[in-house]
Amino acid sequence: MNIALDMMGGDYAPLEAVKGISLFLAEGGSNISLTLIGDEAKVNELLLANAIPLENIVVLHAAQFIDMHEHPTKALREKQQSSIAIGFSLLAAGKTDAFISAGNTGAMMVGALFSIKAIEGVTRPTIGAYIPRENGTLGLLVDAGINADCKPENLTQFAILGSLYAEHILGYKTPKVGLINLGEEEGKGNLLAQAAYPLLKENKHLNFIGNIEGRDILLDKADVMVCDGFTGNVVLKMAESIYDLVQRRGIQDEHFDRFNFEVYGGVPVLGVAKPVIIGHGISKGIAFKNMISIARQMLEKNLLQKMKDVFEQKK
Repeated sequence: MNIALDMMGGDYAPLEAVKGISLFLAEGGSNISLTLIGDEAKVNELLLANAIPLENIVVLHAAQFIDMHEHPTKALREKQQSSIAIGFSLLAAGKTDAFISAGNTGAMMVGALFSIKAIEGVTRPTIGAYIPRENGTLGLLVDAGINADCKPENLTQFAILGSLYAEHILGYKTPKVGLINLGEEEGKGNLLAQAAYPLLKENKHLNFIGNIEGRDILLDKADVMVCDGFTGNVVLKMAESIYDLVQRRGIQDEHFDRFNFEVYGGVPVLGVAKPVIIGHGISKGIAFKNMISIARQMLEKNLLQKMKDVFEQKK
């Protein structure tokens, strides 16, 4: 198992990425091979300074770097020696098994879609986000922002991908799937929600419980919460603002502490053929450690093959 990391992605790279590697290895990750892509001199210096064992680590030099504000497609096309471009090249060639970056999100999405490709049968990959719930568990929100405009069949596929992730990574045996809507009754909502409801209800791969409202999102009514990316991103940014608000007000609360994104690391791109994990630009060591852990779990559980099997059955 070989996991590649973009060492130059993120506001605090490459130091925090190295700290994350140190934390991961300290928790028993020494049996995993890591391919570190970035400024070779800087990365090696930090590995040495942090006393990180190098037995299963390879450092590959990247002469270029994609800035957070660069146009994703243009940057990937013009910067073939960037850490993100090299990462996707290795993943596409089968030289690594997963790729992680806290760098330019747009470039990561473009790379995932055009270098790795979607699982056959998936019309649009999605991105999930974790929602901390009052009972201490996590819910999964899909889509969290990459598909602002959707068709009903897109929401059904998001639900399938999210349900498989919730089952095999989050540990829910038969994940409850809910459609985010403005009312619980069947027939509620806009044209998209009304058309998606029967598709979700009839799908044999889903434990669909019906519509859920905004007030249900932080409860355990549904394990997988499905919506278009426009709605999902509003929900996600609202959840992030809760953490910022309680921090500013000096509120100490165990539940609200779980709204810190670093507890979970990055989020997976669901529906592409290989594991791709995207981290927040301000990721620090804990976040990088958790991103590596997520990638390892996806590989150990053979999650991508399970997704492929479901969409193969749907042909």
